[in-house]
Amino acid sequence: MFMRVREQEPVITICSVLLFCQVFPPAPRGSPSANVCFSIDENGILTVSAKNIATGSSNRITITNHKERLSSEDIKKLIQEAENYRIEDKKFLRKAKARNALDDYIYKIRNALKKEDINLKLSSEEIEKIESAIAVATNLVDQKNQQVEIDVLEDHVKGLQSWMEQIIAKKTT
Repeated sequence: MFMRVREQEPVITICSVLLFCQVFPPAPRGSPSANVCFSIDENGILTVSAKNIATGSSNRITITNHKERLSSEDIKKLIQEAENYRIEDKKFLRKAKARNALDDYIYKIRNALKKEDINLKLSSEEIEKIESAIAVATNLVDQKNQQVEIDVLEDHVKGLQSWMEQIIAKKTT
């Protein structure tokens, strides 16, 4: 896992300058592997620190404008560009959130199906339908499949939420 700090205004990171990168060993999904702190002092100086929870190793960077990365004019230009791209950025973020939510439900349902107490309460037909829905959703989340519309992703999130609710209902009965 990487923690990256970028100098950017646009939401899309390929349009930015990498300032700091910290590598962390993989950890189970949902469990924190790092503490990250961002602090800005009264002079506008940003300090970013990252500490690996497992190993205790840490790294930090102080970011100032001494290196003349951006002049005041450059900053004003970037702010204007950000205003111009605000709608595109919102669309990008909405799509990223939908894709992440879909990926999260895929993960949760797969884990739920691995549990014997749930698996025994579902019919083979139900399991087949759920696995089919997971396969379709996995294809939509695939990084190669960037052309998927936001509404399609959000609809699949709702569908997987419904499956998850059914699985939870069966577990509690």
